[in-house]
Amino acid sequence: MTDSGFLIPLENLPERFIKSIEHPSRPPVPARPAATIVLLRDSPSKMEILLLRRDSSASFVPGAYVFPGGQVDPTDWSKKMLTNVDGLTTETAATRLDLAGTSPPAIAYYLAALREAFEETGILVGVGPNVQAPPTAAENVEVEALRNRLMEGSVSFSEVLEVLSCRIDGSSIEYLAHWITPEREPRRFDTRFFAARVQENAEPIFDPREMTEALWLNPQEALSRNQAGTLPMIFPTIDTLQRLADYRTVRDALRGIGNATIPTLMPKLVLTEEGVRLQVGEEES
Repeated sequence: MTDSGFLIPLENLPERFIKSIEHPSRPPVPARPAATIVLLRDSPSKMEILLLRRDSSASFVPGAYVFPGGQVDPTDWSKKMLTNVDGLTTETAATRLDLAGTSPPAIAYYLAALREAFEETGILVGVGPNVQAPPTAAENVEVEALRNRLMEGSVSFSEVLEVLSCRIDGSSIEYLAHWITPEREPRRFDTRFFAARVQENAEPIFDPREMTEALWLNPQEALSRNQAGTLPMIFPTIDTLQRLADYRTVRDALRGIGNATIPTLMPKLVLTEEGVRLQVGEEES
């Protein structure tokens, strides 16, 4: 399936993103393994998603509103890390992501997404000793201290879980999308998108060295603000919001996502006078 008519006006895109596609890398740089997670919460009216705004000086999609995410790290699939996971095995992850026998293994993408969520928002998608969600970094100084140590590299994600007596419920995380950065861009990622529920009152805290804002919005409102030019986003973020826009509850969204077939998408970008035109086709496996 292709879409040659999807056009995003220039004013709705980060300025440095436009410059990067005007002067593409030759030859294309390799795409690095990465993971992104859409944090979902129920509100009295509609389901909400968490968006973070990247600093204007960031090296990747500066100024854009994005979901938490980053590169897969070798510690994400260490034996110690895997002992903290329930409801998800290396085999089931490999089947769902169609990544049997790869390095990094499929389960590493799931765990990288959760680690990045904690680093970038202070929200830990896990189950505490009382079978409830652990406190966030925004509301608990101990959790915030652990988050800072994790970002500094003085503690691992598995050690964070052990200190907080938390475990990962792999069955609560759903695989949502697979995007590979277009070849024209100077930094490329092979990114698996996931979605997970967080508690209704979960409030994020972000690192001001990388982010400037955190917003809970329902998907339709986020799309409307993007169309109005006040919420710059890149193509995978917009597409993900469109896929989630019709769900009213987190339960319905996760159920729908869990039953979906996930294609691999690598857009081709065409710069025009009106904006950037997106051509999306499924990549051959």
